[in-house]
Amino acid sequence: MPSFRDLLADAKRVISEIDTEEAARRIAGGGTVVLDVREPDEFEQGTLAGVVHIPRGHLEAQVETRIVDKTAPVIVYCAGGVRSAFAAKTMQELGYQNVVSMAGGFGRWKDEGRPWKTPTLLSAEQRNRYQRHLLLPEVGVEGQAKLLSSKVLMLGAGGLGSPAAMYLAAAGVGTIGIVDMDEVDASNLQRQILHNIDRIGDRKVDSAKKTLTMLNPDVNVVTYDTRLEASNILEIIKDYDVIVDGADNFPSRYLLNDASVKLGIPVVHGSIFRFEGMVTVFDPQNGPTYRDMVPLPPPAELAPSCAEAGVLGVLPGIVGSIQALETIKLLLGLGDSLVGRILSVDTTEMSFRVFKLRVDPQNEVTYANRDRIQVRDLDGLCAPWLGH
Repeated sequence: MPSFRDLLADAKRVISEIDTEEAARRIAGGGTVVLDVREPDEFEQGTLAGVVHIPRGHLEAQVETRIVDKTAPVIVYCAGGVRSAFAAKTMQELGYQNVVSMAGGFGRWKDEGRPWKTPTLLSAEQRNRYQRHLLLPEVGVEGQAKLLSSKVLMLGAGGLGSPAAMYLAAAGVGTIGIVDMDEVDASNLQRQILHNIDRIGDRKVDSAKKTLTMLNPDVNVVTYDTRLEASNILEIIKDYDVIVDGADNFPSRYLLNDASVKLGIPVVHGSIFRFEGMVTVFDPQNGPTYRDMVPLPPPAELAPSCAEAGVLGVLPGIVGSIQALETIKLLLGLGDSLVGRILSVDTTEMSFRVFKLRVDPQNEVTYANRDRIQVRDLDGLCAPWLGH
């Protein structure tokens, strides 16, 4: 029967090993996946930055979902270079074409004074709650920790704000602010799923906070039972990473646009009408904004509200969920956002279309002009306000 030393020698004969200096050079060059196969308690004491962590005992079961590209260069390390050698051999047997083991492991790396970090940690309850996120290489523990430290402001706790806020809370966005000055009304319950029949007459922000904190106690819900106005909007929105726009009137949209452009805060915009909806992302530092899409508001008779025109109750659920998705993508830097694109949905024929949105060269309310933007209340007056 072969001994442990025999097995280790066999593994090292068929794999490639590199020293810590070569590993550092390859990592600095970019494009290399670094795989830590130590146990969780070892990992928590310190690790290289940006690694994929799969304990050696779970490697065969998890590696193909965590490192999908089998042609990508991979550096495997453990504490001293033994487990990483066996892991590299296993990965070669699974079809990975460019895997090396780091001789000396994390111990040698650390002793040589090379950079390392203490990883972000989640509690056992959080690991259980967000485990489906943690399995996604694009999210993982660091991404989930980033969500938990993020701040998102909901403009409205109504049809769009309800599903968006619930999915963001469920996803673990750490702080959710809600601006709304209405009461829960029975006529709105067919679409405003944050609320229920027992809360008719309650303030919407209070009802929303009850629902979200019961859904996820990790979330800090900050309420603003007020109307957004020029006198308060900059103070309210200034500390948030992203704003989810569920406003149902043009003055609020223009006010939000000018304030968010001045501060450089992205806005995930959604709107609904009868059976149709749309979503886009206004990132004032990287793309067009609301004034590029709608330079001036249409006449009131051409822009009826949901109360006047009606809306299919499930439609805001679709649009609000897409808003939540785009918000999470912005927070984590995932994929291609809807910056510069408008996604429209027609539920009568269940069709989705994407339209390009470009910057209007005549629009002066831009991030480059942010110091000149004067945020003013725009009821009945939606022209740009820039100081000269």
